[in-house]
Amino acid sequence: MKFGDIPLDQAEGAILAHSVRQNGLTLKKGHRLSADDVASLRAAGRRTVVAAVLDDGDVHEDEAASRLAAAVTGDGLSASAAFTGRVNLFAETHGLCVVDCERLDRINRLDEAITIATLDRYAPVEPGQMVATVKIIPFAAPEAELQLCEAVAVQRDLGPVVRVAPFRGRKTGLIQTRLPGTKPAVLDKTARVTADRLAPLAGTLARERRCEHDVKTLAGEIRAMLSSGIDLVLIAGASAITDRRDVLPAAIEAAGGAIEHFGMPVDPGNLLLLGAVAGTPVLGLPGCAHSPKLNGFDWVLQRLAADVPVTRADVMGMGVGGLLTEIPSRPLPRSLAADRAPATPRIAALVLAAGQSRRMGARNKLLAEIDGVPMVVRAVDAAVASRADPVVVVTGHERDAVAAALAGRDVRLVDNPAYADGLSTSLKAGLDALPGDADGAIVCLGDMPRITAALLDRLITAHNSPEGRSIVVPTRDGKRGNPVLWDRRYFDAMRHIAGDVGARHLIGENAEAVVELETEDEAVLLDIDTPDALRRVTDAAS
Repeated sequence: MKFGDIPLDQAEGAILAHSVRQNGLTLKKGHRLSADDVASLRAAGRRTVVAAVLDDGDVHEDEAASRLAAAVTGDGLSASAAFTGRVNLFAETHGLCVVDCERLDRINRLDEAITIATLDRYAPVEPGQMVATVKIIPFAAPEAELQLCEAVAVQRDLGPVVRVAPFRGRKTGLIQTRLPGTKPAVLDKTARVTADRLAPLAGTLARERRCEHDVKTLAGEIRAMLSSGIDLVLIAGASAITDRRDVLPAAIEAAGGAIEHFGMPVDPGNLLLLGAVAGTPVLGLPGCAHSPKLNGFDWVLQRLAADVPVTRADVMGMGVGGLLTEIPSRPLPRSLAADRAPATPRIAALVLAAGQSRRMGARNKLLAEIDGVPMVVRAVDAAVASRADPVVVVTGHERDAVAAALAGRDVRLVDNPAYADGLSTSLKAGLDALPGDADGAIVCLGDMPRITAALLDRLITAHNSPEGRSIVVPTRDGKRGNPVLWDRRYFDAMRHIAGDVGARHLIGENAEAVVELETEDEAVLLDIDTPDALRRVTDAAS
């Protein structure tokens, strides 16, 4: 790849290294220069431009990111469309992030242009959460090194480099032993805490038993628990396990089982006992399991809930990061929920469906059917099927009929009684209805029936406020369209717009924050305002 100050007569096809703004001309970083662009730059007084020119052995950043993402992605993940050399991988289910760290490190060491970042190995994840990102650092990656990365990633006997192991919903049994003086309230609390621990892992506390703290009685309870079809047995002893020959390990062996490992380099959680009877895991719990705070038992429980094997070697390898005891620099309790990786930004969808359709005559265009489906339903269904959360629909004109058409869908309907005063009033009503933790919103128009969930997801992926991409605008052949994604920083300015106009002027006022997303069809330019436009769309559909 050649990089530097390139004369304009050699710049066609080059990729801009920096944004250009001169004499009314605006070209964004990463834009591939066309013949018209070169002519415009020359007319603006430029003679050279800082850009990158790909060699025959280079792979464009988006293609390279897509190829590598396809090679490393395993079950439970979905990949975004490539954008500025980045592909993000999102969890499709509740589960654990499972990473082949050795192969991931090999890939990251092959070439500085090629990078993959993931969450911590075995981090709990939820649907829609970003698990990994593939990023090509410059504008291209060398083909030879990219092929080596793909070869490292795709090794049939080793499985995927990154996957999400879903929580399987194990039926769990809890046995609690007691000594003279053990209070029933303490046992009741342990049962509640255990059930609460299992719930986020899709598990259930299917059976709970209590018995005396002796080997023979406990061994009988273990056998009885296993005979009831339990997938996992947890034993909370009345006193801490102090040795492999103590009551709990001895009872497991007396029930026909074996002890895999006693103790773990995690604090709290040191006194965990890992065993099995006839292939069913049986755990002796450390005393800290009586508390809801995160401890070493949670790490083992999470893996078992996701069918990720836990061996003696696995437990002994948990020491790095295993100091969970509260310290002055981290005074707040660390619960299981708090230990989860941060969720990705929350982007809402705001569908404006309040207009009077004046140019359509008496007919409400939003209720006109295309392929048997009302136009507004098509727009809303695309939003519901996307990663946007929540979906807010602003109604006004014929609100009852629009609401009836949307019945049963997971949306929030907001009425705009001032809809006759113009589009700005619907925009304000919708923004006021968004949750306080929304990081941004895609403003969708109810009369754009060809917009897809895939496009909305591409807008969400392209948004990255810390990197300066806080307004995302779809384009077709360089012409800007809708819907537009707005970062929450613009919400106040959007609320102060008046009349029958949208927020389009804010795009010009914040050019540095705008990223254009080129699309493959005319959907982003197609809104239906007249009977002729509706007729053309319905004719094409039929």
